[in-house]
Amino acid sequence: MKKYYSRSILAVVILAIIYGCSKNNHPKVKREEVKETMNPSVYIDPAVDLSTDQTISVIIEFKTKPAKVAVIEAEAKGIPFTLEEAKKQVEESHLMFQKELHQILDKNQIPYTLRHKYTTALNGVSMELPANEIKRLAESSSVISKISLNRKIKLDPPPILPFEQL
Repeated sequence: MKKYYSRSILAVVILAIIYGCSKNNHPKVKREEVKETMNPSVYIDPAVDLSTDQTISVIIEFKTKPAKVAVIEAEAKGIPFTLEEAKKQVEESHLMFQKELHQILDKNQIPYTLRHKYTTALNGVSMELPANEIKRLAESSSVISKISLNRKIKLDPPPILPFEQL
């Protein structure tokens, strides 16, 4: 009887431990706090030499998706989102970037040139600025997702096979 009693106490203790471990005793964290800590940093193309003060041409991609892409992604998730709302968000991201350029580069008298504004295939800009200022821009911006070296890419056409030469 004593064996049976001690085994049942042992079983109760083990169940209590298992129940305690499976119970979620962690403090609840607001979703916004989680999102803030999970934001990935800005990706900077390794081909960019950040140590030189030479002016280079880069393409800066924003976190906000192009309007049509944002609408398609929202539809896939079942979220109602119009093209007009998406276009407004794209424009707001460009305005925010302009403000950040003023605060980060203009106030520090850093020369830069905006070359092109992209809104269709990607949402961002191409610009020229000193390479050693890219890191400062990336760290201080809330809209930048990716910074890539602006380079020309040439694709060779596929070879024409003999049976296609008609």
